[in-house]
Amino acid sequence: MNKILIVEDDADLRQELKLLLEHNGYIVSVLERFSHVCEDIQKEGANLVLLDINLPGMDGESLLRQLRRQDDVPVIMVTSRNTEMDELLCMSYGADDFIAKPYHPSILLLHIEAVLKRVSQETQKLKLGNLVVDVERSTITGGGKETELTKNEMKILTYLLKRQGQIVSRDSLMNYLWDTDSFVDDNTLTVNINRVRRKLEEHGMYDVIKTKRGQGYRIG
Repeated sequence: MNKILIVEDDADLRQELKLLLEHNGYIVSVLERFSHVCEDIQKEGANLVLLDINLPGMDGESLLRQLRRQDDVPVIMVTSRNTEMDELLCMSYGADDFIAKPYHPSILLLHIEAVLKRVSQETQKLKLGNLVVDVERSTITGGGKETELTKNEMKILTYLLKRQGQIVSRDSLMNYLWDTDSFVDDNTLTVNINRVRRKLEEHGMYDVIKTKRGQGYRIG
């Protein structure tokens, strides 16, 4: 089930969106404070972000540009300014789609479905050196050998692969895996990370997932 993060300062609209998306089968999180938006988006580990272009004390275009330097989470920009220039700026800064207020709920849902479908198709198979990571089948293949991964092992590997070269915090990984960083034994994440490492080593891929003490993990 896909998780959507709403970044919208209008409390009434935020609640309407939350109810609409939950009614249509999505897990929904909302941001209600906007002091560290970029960091909070990354911590949520959402599958898609609905990002308002006008936020208190900042503009969504600059925020999107900052986010894209650290994360490739799909983003649909939402704006009340329906101009070609706004659309051009949003897309050039890395938005996956653009929708203007007021919009019909069904149109928004179609935009969300289209982005999620496109991203899913793009990420069904990922590369790691000479290995092919098949997300749909939850396997890694290379050197004539295929190894199965558990659901959480595959989620860890794909989450890190989609952020190659970036340090991913333990909190963001735990939020992505279990939707919380409060009620999971911290050692559970370590155990899962080590299992992924061992399965990569079976394919001759050693020291691929690096631990950055006090920061998290990194691939590449």
